[in-house]
Amino acid sequence: MRGLEILERSLAHAAIVDKHGNEWQYHSRSDRHSKIACWGILFDLLISTPLLRRHIAGGVIGFGINHEMRDFVHDRKKDLDLVLSTPNGEFQRESFQGLADRYSIDLDAKDRTALDALPLLRRAPVGSVVMALEAKACMTAHQRALPRLYDELNSSHQTVHGASEQAIAVGFAMVNSADHYLSPDLNKKHRATDPEWSSHNQPRDAQLAIDKVRQLPRRAKVVEQGYDALAISVMDMSNDGTPPRLVRGPPAPQPGDIYHYDTMISRLSGIYATRFKDLA
Repeated sequence: MRGLEILERSLAHAAIVDKHGNEWQYHSRSDRHSKIACWGILFDLLISTPLLRRHIAGGVIGFGINHEMRDFVHDRKKDLDLVLSTPNGEFQRESFQGLADRYSIDLDAKDRTALDALPLLRRAPVGSVVMALEAKACMTAHQRALPRLYDELNSSHQTVHGASEQAIAVGFAMVNSADHYLSPDLNKKHRATDPEWSSHNQPRDAQLAIDKVRQLPRRAKVVEQGYDALAISVMDMSNDGTPPRLVRGPPAPQPGDIYHYDTMISRLSGIYATRFKDLA
């Protein structure tokens, strides 16, 4: 699986510039991290799922970005980071492959080779959604951020399945395990001259966020409510220009854990292959 390493490399680049001229690797008001995470998940899923590749090659599936889904049951709406769907109109020129450059995603030679071998996935007006991906991050003030983190992730699967119970709802949470963090909200005009650092009580703070995400509902049948697949990653990231470090040991979920990234991709591949085997 390549998605987490791609996320780690890409977040090493300070690609977000605020109105004060500060350059950030992560900013809470930017969705760059979410877009990179969702791109990596779909990249791994394409590599792992022959049926999905056949559907794309046959023009059965396209993708949408920041697609607004409306919950038929409760009449609420939410923008989802990335969706796969049947096309509701002509395919556009923009491709999933092209998003790597648009989002400044850092791919190595092996990634590029694997990407070039995939069928061209094009953007299209969204028809029937077959998969919706949502990614969130908890980077600082972990305990205070927990209610919002939970609510944002919880509302995503509810909206997806309120619109279509057949759609696959995918959730991803990135949790910061750094002891110190440079917050864009606390460091604006004075970042260069007098930076204000946020201190974390690790690994306790990261564990609090992980435990909260683990409380999200999950489902094994389409008649149930919850995520079809959900992963948690842990990143040691100070947001000061230092390259982040993907944490593989505890408190990150370990291989075999239902929240481990590889488990999520494997589960998604299996669900897609069975749920949409008759899609044409």
